[in-house]
Amino acid sequence: MKRIWLCLVLVVLVGILGFSSPTSASLRDDRYDGNIFALYGGNGSLIPPRVTLSQSLNELNRPALLVFYVDDSSDCKLYTPLLNQVQAFYGKTISIIPVIVDSLKLDQPTTDPTQEAFYYRGFVPQTVLISSDRQVMFDQEGKPDFEDLEIPIRKVLNLPPKVTTQQRDAKVRQINEVNP
Repeated sequence: MKRIWLCLVLVVLVGILGFSSPTSASLRDDRYDGNIFALYGGNGSLIPPRVTLSQSLNELNRPALLVFYVDDSSDCKLYTPLLNQVQAFYGKTISIIPVIVDSLKLDQPTTDPTQEAFYYRGFVPQTVLISSDRQVMFDQEGKPDFEDLEIPIRKVLNLPPKVTTQQRDAKVRQINEVNP
């Protein structure tokens, strides 16, 4: 009889402890939830990237937007909707290349400016815009504002000054509660 009670108490404790921790994806924690672009950006098409930095600069002669990230960072999770907006406006004219930091061979430093690791400075998210003539036009740690990122993108593409916020918001559909 004591064994039955002991087993029952253990089952109840395991149940209580098991259900007390959150099991759903959360935007504001540093837990791994899966592909953050599909979960929080509403756009899984950015992963895996369609081209490498070398292909973008050498073969396509296109500017590239490198985005260094990790899947278990709340800052990176909050950044994904902004990348969705960038892709909606400029995805056909620049190469958007999300780079998961865990994939970089940081123990082997590179001096090759066509390799993604050349631009990584140890922070996530980090955004680097490289023109087709290999000039760094934007390099920022943390989540930039769309408008701050749009200015150098439009400059690289030789476009007139930026679109107003009202015009931009009229074109972007809301995909989920995370996206504006």
